[in-house]
Amino acid sequence: MIDERWQSVQKVLLVRLDNLGDVLLTTPAFHAVKTSLPNASLTLLASSIGAQVAALNPDIDDIIIYPAPWMDPWQKMPQDSEREQRTIAQIQERHFDGAIIFTSFRQSPLPAAYLCYLADIPLRVASSIDGPGSLLTTRHKHPETIIHEVERGLNLVRVLGMDTDERDLVLKVPDTANTSVAHLLESHGIARHHPLVVVHPGCTMPARTYPWEMYVEVIDLLIEQLGAFVVVTGANDERPLVTQVLEHIQENHRDSTLAMAGALPFSEFCALIQAADLTVTNNTGPMHISAAVKTPVIALFALTNPPEQWGPWHVPHRQMYHDVFCRICYSRVCPYQHECLRLVTPQMVVNASAELLDAVKYGGHARGAAPSIPGSEPTRLSMEGTAPRAAKCLGDICPSKGAIR
Repeated sequence: MIDERWQSVQKVLLVRLDNLGDVLLTTPAFHAVKTSLPNASLTLLASSIGAQVAALNPDIDDIIIYPAPWMDPWQKMPQDSEREQRTIAQIQERHFDGAIIFTSFRQSPLPAAYLCYLADIPLRVASSIDGPGSLLTTRHKHPETIIHEVERGLNLVRVLGMDTDERDLVLKVPDTANTSVAHLLESHGIARHHPLVVVHPGCTMPARTYPWEMYVEVIDLLIEQLGAFVVVTGANDERPLVTQVLEHIQENHRDSTLAMAGALPFSEFCALIQAADLTVTNNTGPMHISAAVKTPVIALFALTNPPEQWGPWHVPHRQMYHDVFCRICYSRVCPYQHECLRLVTPQMVVNASAELLDAVKYGGHARGAAPSIPGSEPTRLSMEGTAPRAAKCLGDICPSKGAIR
């Protein structure tokens, strides 16, 4: 039963102000709101990066881009009270009936709640461990146990009586983008080359980034051992990184690679990942895009964040990391030697890639269909060395059984 205060709501402001992957992980909750309030219009307040996801989400009717100063981890934004006042006025003139504020663990919703309070939005809901005073009309508390970020979003909207049985991430790649990428691959003579692997070596947080020189080895091994064609992607500001990686691969492998950093609009970047057989990347946006478009993914997952909270959702995958004493540090820059990633060797990555590709091909999993459960058992590596520790299952596919868990 939908909260009676929300039953007549016509204009809803959804607030998710962090990164692209965070917005993607909240899309099942957005869908729950749309399903529960089919006649309401949904506007997303998001960063410019997060807004890219909303543009490919049929549940979202409008977008307001807002660079929130409390979502500025490197403290690059200048103080500008007029910018904040303009944003409040922009929200206020839309006359929203209610705001649902989504945040992850360690983020306070209260700055955004105050923004909505000043914009005269009468209904304001969020999860908060801090006392919100009058800033929230509905204060929720998430379970103390770690749950996946998708479930955190759904857990919040359920307090309003909103839910959905459709739990996949929502990302609709336009047909025009698929056609453009098909022509691109055809023009490079790789449209029918399998496996086609997207390697995305960049990440906004250094502590979550697998070393570039190890990505070089991964690419060489993917080509040498799996016969892969590798497309190396990145944002526009990651062009130097992609160039550095590709300059160091073996010369005889260069005809089996393509550099695509900053070369595609966002919709076509998603179409490229959708066309691929596999993505290899860090804990970053393209990992979640892969999950949304059902492309199997190798997630080189630094233990800065809980892997069970942020791992790939509803897609065959492997989370790969070396267990360390400093796990779940939430650091932006590793203060040690990055052992949680550096001790995952390139050969381990390629072995996992081969297993995942074989399991998807022969294990009865159809691309585009969600696995039966959202979670996964990650690939953990032993503390004593670099040999893999025996695991019950690696990802959503169990190699020992060749079937979906």
